Formats: sequence, structure tokens, C-alpha cells
Amino acid sequence: MWRRSAVVAVVMMCASVLGGCASGGWLADGDALVAAGPIVEAPVTVAPSWEPAKVVMHAADAAATGQPTRQHGYVIEDNSPVQRAYALDTGDRLRVFVSGQPNLSRLYNVDQSGRISVPLIGNVRARGLTTAQLEGAIRARLAQGLVRDPQVTVDVQQNRPFFILGEVRAPGQFPYVTGMTVEMAVAIAGGYGERANERKARLSRRTGTFNEVIDVTPDTELEPGDTIYVYERFF
Repeated sequence: MWRRSAVVAVVMMCASVLGGCASGGWLADGDALVAAGPIVEAPVTVAPSWEPAKVVMHAADAAATGQPTRQHGYVIEDNSPVQRAYALDTGDRLRVFVSGQPNLSRLYNVDQSGRISVPLIGNVRARGLTTAQLEGAIRARLAQGLVRDPQVTVDVQQNRPFFILGEVRAPGQFPYVTGMTVEMAVAIAGGYGERANERKARLSRRTGTFNEVIDVTPDTELEPGDTIYVYERFF
């Protein structure tokens, strides 16, 4: 009797398994089961990390969604080129035009103190300003009872030079060319010296009152007033 019950139980178990496999889309292939229909993966629960979430967004997407640059775990990544406004400094040669005032419209050199000397109003600070900001400064000074509704335009007629030192054949100061790189600067200075390190150089750049000094590669783009020092190799 117990044997008959055991056989019935085994038969019912097999039927249940085969029925479940058929309904789930599984076919027997020898001793293995092969999926005959689409498989739906069950969601996996991941334990939360103790470290705050870090979401990277492009700046344009962040602006569209109103997300701040760094708040509540968001880090904004902006891969678009950034055009920095040119800051004036010693050595720049400027063309200033004041409408209806030919005695004021001329070329001015930014002196060692970072100023230009304009008739009627005297010295005007130019260092660290953009051309638009300098226009505003001159306009404000002229409007103080000297010129009625002054119209002022300032353009850079010639950029200040760059300097290159170290292991080059002709170190010194040279006129800046828009878009020039460290490699181009070395070429202007006669090329690398015999013991030059051609892989990196030191760049010194003044930004306002702060002087930034970093190591750069030959393809690094320069700005007016930069000082490049080409290292000597030690092997």
C-alpha cells in the first residue's frame, strides 16, 4: 500500500513540474532544459551605499532642469568650450575712440602700473579689466562734466608679448599670435636646445593678482603675457 502511495506521489510531482515548465516556456532537451520563450528578469534589490549618490549631468541639461552646479549630490559636467573674456594688462596696446573727440581718440599703451593716461581725465586703470569694462570706466570719467553723453570704444590693437626661457636656442620676449601653443612658441624661439625636455614645460600665468604656475605639454595653448620655461632633461 505504501509503495502505491509513493508511486502516485512521484507521478503527481513530475506532472506538476512538467506542467509548470510548459506554461513558463521551457522544453526538455535531453537532460537539460532550454528556454523556448522570452525570459523576464526579476528586479534586483541593491543595498543602499553609505556614500551619497553622485549624478553627472551636462550643463545644458542642468540648466533646463534648474539643477544647481553642486547641490544634493549633483555634479555638473560641462564639455562645451568656454570663451574667457580677455583681461588687459601691462604691454597691451589699445585703440580708444571717443566720438567727436579727436584729441582723445588715439593709441594707448598699458604701462607697468597697469594704467593708461588719457587727456582730460588722467590715469585710468586697465589691468584686469575687459575692453568693455575699460570703456565704461572712461565713459564714466568723461561724463563728470567733461563730455556730454560720451560714446567710447576700446579695442586691442596689439596683444602684450609672451616670454620663453630655459632650454631654447633664443630665449626672450616675442609678439603673441592668437592660437599659439607651447610648441609654436619654442619654434619662434629658435627650437629646442640640445638638452631640452621636449615633453613638458612650466607655464607661469598671471590672473589678476594671482600668479598660476603649472606644468604643461607642447600642445597647450598660450595666452598673452604667459611665461614658458623649457626644462632641461636629466638623461
